[in-house]
Amino acid sequence: MRISPNHPRFRSLETRERLVRGFRSGIVAPQGLIAHGRGEAFDYLFGEITPKSSRVATRAAVALLLNAKTPVLSINGNTAALVPRDIVKLARSVPAGLEVNLFHRNLARERRIASLLKHNGASQVLGVNATSRLRIPGVASLRRSVDAKGIGDADVVLVPLEDGDRAEALRKAGKMVIAIDLNPMSRTSRAATVTIVDNIIRAIPELVRITLRMKPLSKSRLDAIASSFDNERNLTSAMKDMIRYMRGWA
Repeated sequence: MRISPNHPRFRSLETRERLVRGFRSGIVAPQGLIAHGRGEAFDYLFGEITPKSSRVATRAAVALLLNAKTPVLSINGNTAALVPRDIVKLARSVPAGLEVNLFHRNLARERRIASLLKHNGASQVLGVNATSRLRIPGVASLRRSVDAKGIGDADVVLVPLEDGDRAEALRKAGKMVIAIDLNPMSRTSRAATVTIVDNIIRAIPELVRITLRMKPLSKSRLDAIASSFDNERNLTSAMKDMIRYMRGWA
């Protein structure tokens, strides 16, 4: 379906079409379509713009990624369908590993997602039929199984569109977790080390831009940015941003 760029809802409709194409090609699970709709409802409450609180979180997230020994970006179907090129750019810019990790897991989907990422420039994609896997305690879904050379070995993990139980379990496993979640009240948002409350189609390109800007900073400066960030306080700011926007309509 071709959507006119002049349509007032062009960005939203174009995003939905990407997910539908991803579903038809076997990359997006049907449950992923529902999850996107829930997230989009929260995006309305921010006016579909990146709030100031999210820009603060993005700087903290980049500081963690750049100072990490083994950063890994966890990829699910929606992420692959919506921002394949930008997520690969981010992995190259840090640099960080890419690992496919799915709630509704099957080998065919893993391979399709890996193929899409490689088509967009990824040289290596972990997590696909991995010979060496680790199990994260406390996770009931198939996402508990991670590549030993990827998330299993990572000290910092970016988990866009994540499940709350796995975010909590990754923290308990001693890893720093960066979440991208439009719901500031979710378990994922509360459990993460840094939560970027934003739409992934805006958040990942912004992470790329800020990473390139912050790369020249010293390790001590990056440490200072990361350590001064308070996730709970920033989530409160995100909720205030939401309330402020809704009051404008009221």
